[in-house]
Amino acid sequence: MPELEAIIFDVDGTLADTERDGHRVAFNAAFADAGLDWEWSVPLYGELLRVTGGKERIRTYLTEHRPDFAPLEPLDAFIRKLHARKTERFARMMQEGVIGLRPGVLRLLAEAREAGLRLGIATTTTPQNVTALLSAAPVSGLVDWFEVIGAGDVVAAKKPAPDIYQLVLQRLELPASACVAVEDSDNGVRAALGAGLSALLVTLSSYTGRQDFSGAALILDGLGEPAAAPRLVEGPCARALAPLLAARGCVDLEVLRALHRCVYAGAAG
Repeated sequence: MPELEAIIFDVDGTLADTERDGHRVAFNAAFADAGLDWEWSVPLYGELLRVTGGKERIRTYLTEHRPDFAPLEPLDAFIRKLHARKTERFARMMQEGVIGLRPGVLRLLAEAREAGLRLGIATTTTPQNVTALLSAAPVSGLVDWFEVIGAGDVVAAKKPAPDIYQLVLQRLELPASACVAVEDSDNGVRAALGAGLSALLVTLSSYTGRQDFSGAALILDGLGEPAAAPRLVEGPCARALAPLLAARGCVDLEVLRALHRCVYAGAAG
């Protein structure tokens, strides 16, 4: 059976629940800065999240909701500038502490680091957004805890394509069987599974509770803390891991190792 050597995390929705009250708000602020009367409501943004990548989301919005919009410059340039302004707005929000890491994230990262596990990130968000989020955490230098950060446009195809996970695995020089992936969305699940990451934990976020997570080994409503245990949702390893989760009270390194064993040895103990 392969040994667990690394944990690869998605960012938006996984490390922090940033979509509804972070990115959506930053998009709307960028629209206002540009003199546009666009407003992405909570339900509309939920629909747009089926598309990964901020620039791609703007393009989809224009196609579906503003087909007559004609910028005064080439469309690609317009979208790039608008998205850059949104990234600036998001970074400012993170610096102001608008959104923090999800419960249990910092605890799990510290435990994994202390145990010598390697940490990676596989996300469609920009490197600037990753840095802004991690730099605002209550631990100095958190971004440096991650050996590999795969983010943004470094691959040709974004999630649900497996490209970003394949890139991170290549840079870690590890097989998928040596890793656990942590995701929050159906697109992320498809990307991770497409790269061979069968040991896959899903932690549901604001927009993802009703998505299809077929193939994910374990689905919870978060990582939890010892005093606030996560709610077990489903997944092929759910029954095997339920007693351990109840005993530990949260997703810690012991639970992740058990998840890895459940997938690759067929048992959690």
